[in-house]
Amino acid sequence: MANPEEMREGMPEDRPEGMPGSMKEAIRAILGLFRTRERFVLTTHINPDGDGIGSEIALASWLRKRGKEVRVINHSPLPAVYRFLDPGGTVGEFDPDRDGPAIAGADVIVVLDTNHPDRLQSMKEAVLGSPATKVCIDHHLDPDPFASPALLDENATSTGEILYRLLFGEGDEGLTAEVATGLYCAIMTDTGSFRYPRTGPLTHTILSRLIACGADPVRIYAEVYERWSKGRIHLLGEVLAGLRTEFEGRLAHITITREMLSRTGTSEEDTDNFTTYPMSVDGVRVGILFLEIEGGVKISFRSKGMIPINALAMEFGGNGHKNAAGARIAGGETGEVRARVLSAALKYVTGGE
Repeated sequence: MANPEEMREGMPEDRPEGMPGSMKEAIRAILGLFRTRERFVLTTHINPDGDGIGSEIALASWLRKRGKEVRVINHSPLPAVYRFLDPGGTVGEFDPDRDGPAIAGADVIVVLDTNHPDRLQSMKEAVLGSPATKVCIDHHLDPDPFASPALLDENATSTGEILYRLLFGEGDEGLTAEVATGLYCAIMTDTGSFRYPRTGPLTHTILSRLIACGADPVRIYAEVYERWSKGRIHLLGEVLAGLRTEFEGRLAHITITREMLSRTGTSEEDTDNFTTYPMSVDGVRVGILFLEIEGGVKISFRSKGMIPINALAMEFGGNGHKNAAGARIAGGETGEVRARVLSAALKYVTGGE
């Protein structure tokens, strides 16, 4: 097992442009705030995933054990698949009248798993307008410098991994079963169940410590991946029946319409992880999901190897990781958006490796 100092030293000193100070300085500053401040608000991005929710739950529990006053407030409601992490119902959906005073009166606001305030949606104005110290902990590219201190590591598998190293780089004191479960869920979901490229020995060392401290890998996997509704199964069947390939089978794409969601009694939340399926086709290097949403189209991009799919996402106003990214296009008709994206994807499919 790696010693704690090696785990903390493993965080690279190189940082995204605009990050204030070194990683070590950010760690010291954030832990100082966690020790000395009393009122905290934690939040994450719109349509939160397992990394955002798991990190929130873990940090909230850790802070509460230290006597801190903590509110977890998000723009979006807690996805049903992650309710097992929050049996007490402590994660709230933002209401300006109810939650505005808490955000304005917080000592510290911690933004997890996103480094752009735009992704806070309805909470953006309240968060940026609060006199609280803003902290950002994240692993995505191209940060907006809205928070200081900020602990940003684009080489990490997940925000959960960064949070583990921040809180437990010097030992497991305070690593309760609740905290371990949140962090395990965060890392599991953002590594695609430990199969994405950045998953390495350090990741598995962290996982072993989380399991030793109470995370149950069988239960966590079952809660996230084995509790599908009948409607979601039917939706997946329709989606896969419409799977198409392009460019001699190197790109696969699927489309989900609002009519399909209505007919199967499902929602955007039920499409989580559907990007796995285009990428499972033999020979495919790029997978794209087109999802009709109110007023536009949400696009999820995935790639293998050296194909920088985030660059394609950026062409359509999005961003993300090298092999996983997303974008939202307002006002576009799905067929027209799909045609434009596929046309732009050609150069990445044929020249990205």
